[in-house]
Amino acid sequence: MPRRPSSAPPTLIPESDELKPLAERMRPRSLDDIVGQTRLLAEGKPLRRAIEAGKVHSMILWGPPGCGKTTLALLLARYADADFRAISAVLSGLPDVRAALAEAETRYHQGRRTVLFVDEVHRFNKAQQDAFLPHIERGVIVFVGATTENPSFELNSALLSRCRVHVLEAVSVADIERALARALADAERGLGTLGLAVDPSALRLIAQAADGDVRRALTLLEIAAELAEGGRIDETTLTQVLADRTRRFDKGGEQFYDQISALHKSVRSSDPDAALYWCTRMLDGGVDPAYLARRLARMAIEDVGLADPRAWTLALAAWDTYDRLGSPEGDLALAEAALYLAIAAKSNAAYAGFNAAKAEVAANGTLEVPMHLRNAPTRLMKGLGYGSGYQYDHDAEGGVALDQQCLPDALAGRVFYEPVDRGMELKIAEKLRALREARRIARGEPPA
Repeated sequence: MPRRPSSAPPTLIPESDELKPLAERMRPRSLDDIVGQTRLLAEGKPLRRAIEAGKVHSMILWGPPGCGKTTLALLLARYADADFRAISAVLSGLPDVRAALAEAETRYHQGRRTVLFVDEVHRFNKAQQDAFLPHIERGVIVFVGATTENPSFELNSALLSRCRVHVLEAVSVADIERALARALADAERGLGTLGLAVDPSALRLIAQAADGDVRRALTLLEIAAELAEGGRIDETTLTQVLADRTRRFDKGGEQFYDQISALHKSVRSSDPDAALYWCTRMLDGGVDPAYLARRLARMAIEDVGLADPRAWTLALAAWDTYDRLGSPEGDLALAEAALYLAIAAKSNAAYAGFNAAKAEVAANGTLEVPMHLRNAPTRLMKGLGYGSGYQYDHDAEGGVALDQQCLPDALAGRVFYEPVDRGMELKIAEKLRALREARRIARGEPPA
């Protein structure tokens, strides 16, 4: 039989408090009340079975804001009939951590377990994170850390090894609509006593504006209820409520790097629509346009390369245009650059050739410059043979001294750059093939 949650709520979360915002009042009291997260908490899922049986384990909850991390921690304590203690890594220091652990130790010796919830755990430094380790190992606490950042990068490996990582997802629009409808109907904790009439289209607008964040959706609904005229929430009411809504965008976290990665790979895949979307998403989220311009220039060099040398010039021109115009006018220049880069022919041949040359330099050290290529500004150097045998290419037939070797002797004939058969490199490839073939013949080598 599934374990019923304890009737006694965690002491830090009163059941009835009219001063609390709607989002706090509507916090789920059971697993069935949670919207979204069906991958983890649907009937029969391992985590749900463990929670219902009261067999809770230390864990890291990784997910975006408003997806239910705090709620799940509260329910862990309630189903396990354990004490609940919450600290925030933003507001707490090592003394607060030690006080919480000492309190948990006392309860442990009294036969009580403590679920210690650490919000924004990635903000704790190594020493603060290490303080939890012995208490997790001994079972003094069930550690629940919440983070919006990738635990692989932000948390100590020692802490990760003692916890399971559960990934929570942004809540869908449909699930947020369910949460809003529940708040409108709930007369005890929600807005049910107000008798509000809400247009279905308005409810969906709120759910979409919340951008996967249930807490944000309930806050928007509460504001709309205060502004509703005649007890009705419609699209006109929401115009003011949603005027300054913003999308989720962390200018320093994993989501930031995920989005720039999506933009770069969309350009590389020659998908202009996706490139324009991700470029716009980043500008909308508040990315530093100079950073975006720098990355677009990098894409022009790395992925378009010599298949379309104009892309490089255009990317730099877009960067310069933004510097001159600023936002919002200059944003369009960056968007146009992203579009052009996506549409342009692609080649990483120059990039691959450069990396191959770097590897050769690292592997072979300081190879001597061939004598005929050396500069000979003095009589002594000329006497030593510097520059002897050099052929001035402009005097040779066709403008190229075909039998002249320019690589060090140990690398004679080595090829680093292989152009692709796309864009401008089609012509470059034709010329290189002809040159390389002519050089083989001039050196007396058989044709390729």
